[in-house]
Amino acid sequence: MSNTPLPDPQDKERYVRAMFDEISSRYDLVNRVMTFGLDQSWRRKALKASYLKNGEILLDVATGTGDFLVLATNITPYVIGIDLSFGMLKHSRSAQPLVQGSALDLPLADESVDVITCGFALRNFKDIPQVLSEFHRILKADGRVAILEVSTPSNRLVEVLHKIYFNKIVPELGALLSSPKAYRYLPASVAYLPPPDQLTELFKDARFSGIIRKELSFGVSQLFLARKDLP
Repeated sequence: MSNTPLPDPQDKERYVRAMFDEISSRYDLVNRVMTFGLDQSWRRKALKASYLKNGEILLDVATGTGDFLVLATNITPYVIGIDLSFGMLKHSRSAQPLVQGSALDLPLADESVDVITCGFALRNFKDIPQVLSEFHRILKADGRVAILEVSTPSNRLVEVLHKIYFNKIVPELGALLSSPKAYRYLPASVAYLPPPDQLTELFKDARFSGIIRKELSFGVSQLFLARKDLP
């Protein structure tokens, strides 16, 4: 087997599911330590920017342990989470409906949800264009998506410091608190993520409009917002 932390592309979905099953019991702890708790503030900003309203239906894709669901329930009671990993769903902190399934083939009807959130999972999907196409399919007209992902800071000094932290310290923290293999994969998986301009084009190809990218916390994280046009 290769020493690379990245799986063979054909094995990616199985690999990612098994990895998150393995780290699910300590996922929240490592996340809070690794991001200094900033991941929660990023999710609150994403929800605010999605303009989610009471009575609307929200789907959180790659919901993990339910961080977005817990926050969204303060706005609307109609929230659903879906994740490939049963282990992550098992450790969810949300009492809302949960579904085990793939973002490549979402088990929801056309035009059935108002808002889709997705936190730090784009690079884990086997086929990003297919996922965005599925998002567009299940969104109602004028529906919105709010997607968080890691990013490379534009400021040179911040970029250097972030690279040291993300590529060196994060794997050590992950190995100490959880799984060495999983947290070697985390920084390496950035290789799967298209640069911002290409990702914007993928949204356009999936027929989204109003595409906005926002840098968060000096650019260590990014938020993509987009909308499905009215007919």
